[in-house]
Amino acid sequence: MKDQRKTEIKVGLTVFLGIILLIWILGWAKNMNVGSQNREVMVKFPNTGGLEVGDNVTVNGVREGTVDDISIKNNFVLVKLSLNRNVNLKKDASFNLDMVDMMGGKKIDIFPGNSTEPIDYHQIQNGNFTADIPAVMSMLGSVQNDLVTTLKQVKIAVTSMNKYLTDDQLNSEIKSSVKNLNDITLKVNQMITENSNNIKQLTANSVDLTNQAKSFINDNKKDISHSVKEISAVLSSTDSLLTKLNDFADEIKEKKNNVGKIMYDEDLLHNLNSSIKQVNELTQILLKQLKEKGLKVDAKINIF
Repeated sequence: MKDQRKTEIKVGLTVFLGIILLIWILGWAKNMNVGSQNREVMVKFPNTGGLEVGDNVTVNGVREGTVDDISIKNNFVLVKLSLNRNVNLKKDASFNLDMVDMMGGKKIDIFPGNSTEPIDYHQIQNGNFTADIPAVMSMLGSVQNDLVTTLKQVKIAVTSMNKYLTDDQLNSEIKSSVKNLNDITLKVNQMITENSNNIKQLTANSVDLTNQAKSFINDNKKDISHSVKEISAVLSSTDSLLTKLNDFADEIKEKKNNVGKIMYDEDLLHNLNSSIKQVNELTQILLKQLKEKGLKVDAKINIF
């Protein structure tokens, strides 16, 4: 009876220890600490890419919490994180959703930040989602038709280019053009070689001419400056004269001087025209008399 009692006690202790060990393993796996209060942080992501409740949350790569809850809010996903109490996040902390392995596992990695101000745990933080391999494959699937069409067009272009490059006539023309270019190059080189002395002499003459011109300018700097000043004075006088002529012409048009009054006086012009007409008539009479019977003068003179 006593042996049976001892066996039952041993079995009970073993089960109890096994339960405690299981609870401890679950707590370690879920990052649960007994007797400590975790910090909660709400982070919104445009897409979580398969993130699940219970996934790890790391701070600079060190595991410091888990994902407690995931919910959809309008056009974004709201994720609640549970962090260890000893984690101190700053105002400029960043939250990145990363891929753990090739199978698509996810985790949230936090950069705590460098700001001197602590983070406001009551505000919703903005998270960063980077497309992983499944997301990239999904994007490639969405553009599959475009890729096929593009590859077909590239194939057609390459085929056309091959036909163009393998054309015998084109190859012959290219070879002929290269040969002609080679001949021209040889002739140019030969011409340069034959006229190298002349080119050197021409270069030397140009340098000498430049030096002479520079020397002439330096030697006659004062005279040139004086001439420029005189030319400037003449131009200034000419400008003044033109201004006066313009003013004189304006005065003539506006009848402000005698010339204008004579030129633009209608009565005077009428009298001049009449006088010229009378002189013309008198001249004709005199010519007629001279040709016929001589000059005849019929005048009455009253002295008293």
